[in-house]
Amino acid sequence: MVAPTLQARSLSKRFGDRVALHDVSFQLDSGEILAVIGPNGAGKTTLLSLLAGAAAPSGGEVIAPPGERIGWVPQQTALYSKLSVLENLRLFARLERVADPDGAVAAMLEQTGLRERAGEQLGRLSGGNRQRVNIAIGLLADPAVALLDEPSASLDPRQRARLWSFIAGRAQAGTSIVFTTHDIAEAERYAARVLVLADGELLFSGSPADLRSHGSGDIESAFVSFLRARGH
Repeated sequence: MVAPTLQARSLSKRFGDRVALHDVSFQLDSGEILAVIGPNGAGKTTLLSLLAGAAAPSGGEVIAPPGERIGWVPQQTALYSKLSVLENLRLFARLERVADPDGAVAAMLEQTGLRERAGEQLGRLSGGNRQRVNIAIGLLADPAVALLDEPSASLDPRQRARLWSFIAGRAQAGTSIVFTTHDIAEAERYAARVLVLADGELLFSGSPADLRSHGSGDIESAFVSFLRARGH
């Protein structure tokens, strides 16, 4: 039996009178790729921020094995635009207290295809390349779980293919991946399991094939049919 790397138990989050997340429970297995999908305002980013420990839940708990790292890659980059790609990676490697920062930085530059951009100032890169740096920083410390919020949103098709090849390799090596996306076809293509959130509630947890069975045609049509059937 595969041991879970992360568990959410009855997670809830309120912002004043607004309920952003209500009683969400699931577990994540080692090496699993899990997609979180749903309409705007469904609670996807809120869920990831709670799993990362970047926000405190109003109720429930997140359980991770002791000593395991969780990598958090928010959609909005928080990098240093006047530093080079290499300088950003070195800085965050030190902040994360990576055991071998030089080795980790070199490996990440190679794995993300950023080696030729290492000396470029971050602020001069395209949005897609900045996002690749953002993802590289989130994975520098070789976390057991990587939480990626809309990781491919600003990437062109070639960059997207490279990103998912990299993510799939990390999953095969044992890293568990949770990502949010508005691209339902992307969730079907890369995730073994899908969570559907709407209005802060978990409505579905299952394989992309299971979700597709809720409608006819492609998975996006099935997703829309599923939401409509449940009044969303």
